[in-house]
Amino acid sequence: MKKLLCLLALAASAAHADEVAQLLKAADAYRTGQDNLQVETQVSVLNRDGSPDKERRYTVFAQAQHKSLVLMRSPAEAGQKVLMLGDDFWLLMPGSQRPLRITPSQKLLGDASTGDIATMSWSEDYAGTVVGEDKCGEQSCVHLSLNATRKGVSYQRIELWLGKARHEPIKADLYVQSDKLAKQARFVFDKPAAPAMVTEMVLLDQLSNHKETRVRYVSRNAKAVPEAWLNPMFLARNPALD
Repeated sequence: MKKLLCLLALAASAAHADEVAQLLKAADAYRTGQDNLQVETQVSVLNRDGSPDKERRYTVFAQAQHKSLVLMRSPAEAGQKVLMLGDDFWLLMPGSQRPLRITPSQKLLGDASTGDIATMSWSEDYAGTVVGEDKCGEQSCVHLSLNATRKGVSYQRIELWLGKARHEPIKADLYVQSDKLAKQARFVFDKPAAPAMVTEMVLLDQLSNHKETRVRYVSRNAKAVPEAWLNPMFLARNPALD
């Protein structure tokens, strides 16, 4: 009997894990849609009174197997690049022959970090449990509690709320390694009544300045970059890619 109960418990646990994985894949589809994308991204910072502070533009090549290349397009950061290969991040500065190791939590602008821009997959980076159902405004949501499954992510824990009917991401509480609530995120869609894609992620700082940072996805297009672009030494030797 004890063996049977153990087998039933294992089967239930596996089924539960599969349910969470499917929910996260559905949520990811609203943010990326596929592997190997070129995402034109605009990051804007608003002061506490809602007035604009700063704005930057980035081209993000989000590739399969946890690989991303971020090109910084604004004059203040011209020529800078961030490369992500799995759990490793490098910053490449114009005129420098040596890539600099950085962390996924290193800030780009406002409350947007390198990980916020370069990593776009929950289903590959997190596992967790279904907490239950909550109300998100006027709609019902599924509440997931997630823990990171690898090191190269900005947040060790995420409390995520998905729409019950379509499993689109509604909001998230983002916790750093010390288990402090670092940011709260909400997601803006192209068609609120029948969402197809996330057009913007809004981040509200919970640790220091309480400014609002908006990460807007201006466009998404299929793009597989040359393998050489995903080599930090190649990027250091070849600063002009396009």
